[in-house]
Amino acid sequence: MKMKGAQILIECLKREGVDVIFGYPGGANLPIYDALYDAPLKHILVRHEQGAAHMADGYARATGRVGVCLATSGPGATNLVTGLATAFMDSIPVVAITGQVRSYLIGNDAFQEADVCGITRPITKHNFLVKDVNLLAQTIREAFYIAGTGKPGPVLVDIPVDISQAEIEFVWPEKVEIRGYKPERFMEGHRGQIDKAAKLMVEAKKPVIYVGGGAIMSQATEEVRELVDLIGAPITTTCMALGIYPEDKPCSLRMLGMHGAASTNYAVQYSDLLVNIGARFDDRVTGKVETFSPKSKKIHIDIDPASIGKSVQVDVPIVGDVKRVLKELIKEIKALKKKPDYKEWWDQIHEWQKKHPLSYSKNGAKLKPQYVLEVLSDLTKGEILMTTDVGQHQMWACQFYRWTRPRTYITSGGLGTMGYGLPAAIGAQFGRPKERVICLSGDGSFVMNIQELATAVDHKLPIKTIILNNFYLGMVRQWQEMFYKKRFSYSAIRPPDFAKVAEGFGARGVTIRKAEEVRPTLEKILKDKECWVVDCLCDEEEKVFPIIPPGKAIDEMIMDMA
Repeated sequence: MKMKGAQILIECLKREGVDVIFGYPGGANLPIYDALYDAPLKHILVRHEQGAAHMADGYARATGRVGVCLATSGPGATNLVTGLATAFMDSIPVVAITGQVRSYLIGNDAFQEADVCGITRPITKHNFLVKDVNLLAQTIREAFYIAGTGKPGPVLVDIPVDISQAEIEFVWPEKVEIRGYKPERFMEGHRGQIDKAAKLMVEAKKPVIYVGGGAIMSQATEEVRELVDLIGAPITTTCMALGIYPEDKPCSLRMLGMHGAASTNYAVQYSDLLVNIGARFDDRVTGKVETFSPKSKKIHIDIDPASIGKSVQVDVPIVGDVKRVLKELIKEIKALKKKPDYKEWWDQIHEWQKKHPLSYSKNGAKLKPQYVLEVLSDLTKGEILMTTDVGQHQMWACQFYRWTRPRTYITSGGLGTMGYGLPAAIGAQFGRPKERVICLSGDGSFVMNIQELATAVDHKLPIKTIILNNFYLGMVRQWQEMFYKKRFSYSAIRPPDFAKVAEGFGARGVTIRKAEEVRPTLEKILKDKECWVVDCLCDEEEKVFPIIPPGKAIDEMIMDMA
């Protein structure tokens, strides 16, 4: 039976197991939307294509499956760019499908033409321009395979209008064979390197296990927890891996890095063995690289060979899928039958924790943003899925909420994208409809994709957005105060009345001004099934501490402004 290219695309999406698509129609993708009219796929009409990319990203992070977004040519395609860059930096599997002008018009500056493949080449794992309808099914098959295997990432498929309209007989490609792309080669870790790592871990006196988002992508929660409990070593995570090990357990040091706990950064800096599991030694973790954890042997487990040794030289590199490598590492540690003794090391860590707890001043009449997170943590006991935007609120969430489950803290870690939180929450809610989803935002971030409130309301999503509103671009203001002589250059903003704006979109809105209003308000909205926006008017001078100043080592933290 002959099918149009657009119908072939829909059939391919069905066979890839896609259940929801986030998109926006336009001239160059109208044939695809016409095919969607009769398709059994759920399509979510966004209000801006950037929102579509972030929703696909949030869906992927929440579920571990490939997220899908759809846009038209020209401005529709270019509006995906920030979302694709966000997914690329954090290794999130997304397939973006864009319409394109007719094949014979490409390069002629046709109406709504943009070279989206050229534009997105640096921020996608791979991209395709489909020039032959006979290759469409194979291309879609390869796009999903590339996005979801090896080190995940976004893949873009650009489909000209005439390719969508052309008719051929549909043939489903059962196998995917891509010359030069063999991710299975990097799945199993080197046996000898795993043996070396096991011996170092049982012989170390002051180890720290440092876990990143790669462990989440690898579905390695069970293995990470078994490893930590087996040897009793302290574990710290990046913000991308929060919840992979419960933060209410004794071995948890919580988050490390620029705004990590001081005791955690001291432990990393003075350890004798640092075991990196699926992280990339990001600059927000290492501080000044030359002085980072100088006395430790370093083990690095990562599926991407290019990530190992890129910024920090390591002693035992292990290229492989985190889950598979950890299974073998645990077996080898058990075979050694040697129980490590870290008592002195734990005594030192507990001393640091006692001396440098995460805290904030509770003085003054103004609402403290940290208190909002403490109350939310107490009310939910780690049983929510939270997305965030970027800035002070993002770091306070890491510090003052207790994370107990993986894939429940969804944030733009690498690119740091303002406007990410609300659309990501929508994608996550569609991916996990039974979860209570919270979007934590700032007054600067929330307005960047505020239009997606309409999407949430349209689909009756019970998402609760909590805005920590300090009338400034908060992190910008903090840096200006601390490092730019209090020259507050264009960081003050005048946000709208968010409660009224929410009501205008058909959501519920409420404003909190005092600490005593926090608990009853959050109790109320958490029980409610409607979409809410809670505007918390907070102390504009509150800062995120600790902070590692630019160019400093991770043990050279500023603890407060005293």
